[in-house]
Order: sequence, then C-alpha cells, then structure tokens
Amino acid sequence: MSAPATISGPVLLFDGTCGLCNRCVRLLLRLDRRGRLRFAPLQGPSAQAYLRRQGLPTEDFDSLIFVPDWSRPDQGGPLRRTDGVVAALRAGGGFGAWCGAVLGWIPAGWRDAGYKVIARWRYRLWGEWRPRPLPRAEWAARFFE
Repeated sequence: MSAPATISGPVLLFDGTCGLCNRCVRLLLRLDRRGRLRFAPLQGPSAQAYLRRQGLPTEDFDSLIFVPDWSRPDQGGPLRRTDGVVAALRAGGGFGAWCGAVLGWIPAGWRDAGYKVIARWRYRLWGEWRPRPLPRAEWAARFFE
C-alpha cells in the first residue's frame, strides 16, 4: 500500500530484503507499544521519492533512514545509520527509549563504524528476508508499501 497523505509522525525506512533489517523492525514493533513508528522499505516508491527530494542516494540500502515527521519532511532532516536507530528507539518509548539513550552515549563515529561492518556482512549472516505474516495483525497498518 502506498503512503497516504495523512501519515504523520516518525517513519523508519529500511532495507526490505534484508533479514537483519526486518528482524530489527519486528523488534521495534514489539518495543513501540504506543504504535508511534511507521515503516516503509527503502525500495518502495514512497521511500524512493523521499530520498530523491532529500538528495539522498536511492540505491544505498545499507543505511536505515529515520524521518522524524513524515508529514513535514523538511523539518528536522533525516537521520541515517545509528543516529536513525537511536532516534527510532527513543521514538518508541518505554524500554526502547532507554536502549536508545544508552546507545546514544556511544560516540557516533564508533557506532557507525560497527554499523558499517554489520551492514557489510548482514546478508551473509542473516540472509535475505522471506516475507511471512506478522505476529500481530494490527501491526500491518504501521507499514506502507
């Protein structure tokens, strides 16, 4: 399903074919009990249009992109890699916010260095994602495309 014009709030763009990325999204779904976060694959039309508008690479699926407010894409700017992970965890609240705060204490350069190593090996370690039903049907409404 495409991104409705009414979507507002935080959106996490992720590699839709990556096994690790999809597992991380499912973890965020569990942690975000308030249901604030929305998700879209980087390969989808809405994410691709957003990346083009922001002047970001449209072929680089090694990076998560956190959009603080989808309805105001020019405010706040996108956060990439571990800055995006930290922001997504914080946006979810609860234990995820605590994890985001702890992760935020690690210098961004160190976090991103680790992120790049994992990004390089993620398909070898976690494989390509095979679509499967979500554990909770209500989570489907939090995705577009």
